[in-house]
Amino acid sequence: MKLWPGRPATLFGRTAATLTAVLLVFQLVVLVVAVATVFLPMARRSADDLAALMVLSAQTWVELPPETRKDFEDELAKSHDLWLFKVDTPLPDEGRFLPYLHLLENALTERVGMPIHVKVTHWENQWMWAEIPIGGQMIRIGFTLDRLDVHPMLALVLVIVAGVILVPLTALVLARRIARPLARLADAAARVGEGVTPELLPESGPTELAVLAATFNRMARQVKELMDNRTTLLAGISHDLRTPLARLRLGLEMMPENAKPALIARMERDMEEMNRLIGGFLELAQGLGQEEKRQVDLAALLGDLAQDMALEWRAHLPCIREVAPVALRRILSNLIENALRYGGDKPVSIACDCAEGSARIGVFDRGPGISPDQAEKVFRPFYRLESSRSSATGGSGLGLAIARQLADANGWKIELLAREGGGTEARLTILG
Repeated sequence: MKLWPGRPATLFGRTAATLTAVLLVFQLVVLVVAVATVFLPMARRSADDLAALMVLSAQTWVELPPETRKDFEDELAKSHDLWLFKVDTPLPDEGRFLPYLHLLENALTERVGMPIHVKVTHWENQWMWAEIPIGGQMIRIGFTLDRLDVHPMLALVLVIVAGVILVPLTALVLARRIARPLARLADAAARVGEGVTPELLPESGPTELAVLAATFNRMARQVKELMDNRTTLLAGISHDLRTPLARLRLGLEMMPENAKPALIARMERDMEEMNRLIGGFLELAQGLGQEEKRQVDLAALLGDLAQDMALEWRAHLPCIREVAPVALRRILSNLIENALRYGGDKPVSIACDCAEGSARIGVFDRGPGISPDQAEKVFRPFYRLESSRSSATGGSGLGLAIARQLADANGWKIELLAREGGGTEARLTILG
């Protein structure tokens, strides 16, 4: 699967990234539209009103008698937070930093009919001053930043911070609502593939996900019914075949003494092979049976198997794991028998690698080995590398299938690997 560089690999990551990008773009568009259609017109109207008040105040001050001007100045400062007085020299400009001041300059210029600049001074507070020439006099009128009562930088920072926090958080919540049911579905599908019946998925949420969960639950029930029917069929056929086989064995024992010994021996071998196949069918049918797990020392179990089957084994420190002991012994027995069958006269060894969170058991032989394209096929029921179907050169084709079925039922992993120098390693990995 090819992915773009840096592109999230999971559905959750991609959904979250897409939603985050869309919401951020949406927030930017809303901000631009709001500024262009609401805040900017409001700021222009406010600047125009303030410019009208400033020009009118300057004109009124010039027209008043000198003895009443001080009272007018006090009333203007008290009621409108504007300070006015006559000056002879202009102020130096210390820089403008508010876009609002540019709007105010434009409004003043339009009303006075000549360029008016708003100048900023940093006295005890930040003061904004406009020097308006009226009647041959220079009238300076100004106000502090507190009169505007705006904090554009703070507002911008708050908007950006809120967007950075809320947009990804919203995207994560929405993405999780979509990805979590699909993750549960994937986990349940994997368990069905392992031969384990998963818990039913909740059939809730959006209609599409609810329908998907209901369809999967129905499929899981059908798969379970098919597996139960297969188990019952195999067990029933195997059990029913035991009866005529027993009658054949009894008839063979009652044959006259003058019967050909070679014929009798061949018939006994055939019946023994039939009995072994029937036993394999029963074992395969019972492979999915649930067995109670308990604490088992894997090293001790392998030591017993090595002693019973004359294998090479090096003593190992205790390796305690919670496993189904009967299923584990059956898997290892099948793997060892397979190694002994195909390993020739060369010794077979077993080993245990016990690590935190997992345990790995290996069965090693020096036989002809197995090609990578066959390493998975041999776990199919009745699949044999040796095509003659003779019991003398190969097994029934059920041993590895039973081992794989038991491993899947217990959540273990079983695989065949080529060894360096020839031969095969049958590896069983137990998690937990």
